Amino acid sequence: MRRGLWFAAGAGAGIYAVVRGHRAAEALTPDGLRDRWQAIGLGARMLRDEVAQGKAEAEPRLRERFTPSYDPTPQLTSGRDQNALEAPQEGTRSSE
Repeated sequence: MRRGLWFAAGAGAGIYAVVRGHRAAEALTPDGLRDRWQAIGLGARMLRDEVAQGKAEAEPRLRERFTPSYDPTPQLTSGRDQNALEAPQEGTRSSE
């Protein structure tokens, strides 16, 4: 029984090594290198598309969260009050 177990383990390791070697040899051929380069390009395009989609989905939420709300009531002061704030008029005493 022990010999059979070691035989099966050795055969499995041999098959694994042959398969890995075959894949490595195939990856280093011109066709294999071209396939890997195309896969990198495809991955980069997919990442770019995912980032663009995430930005498009997040932008409305961020604009809603960080854009100040519009208040239709004007908060402006009158011209007379604005002049009083800018410079004291002649004849008035400042509280210095």
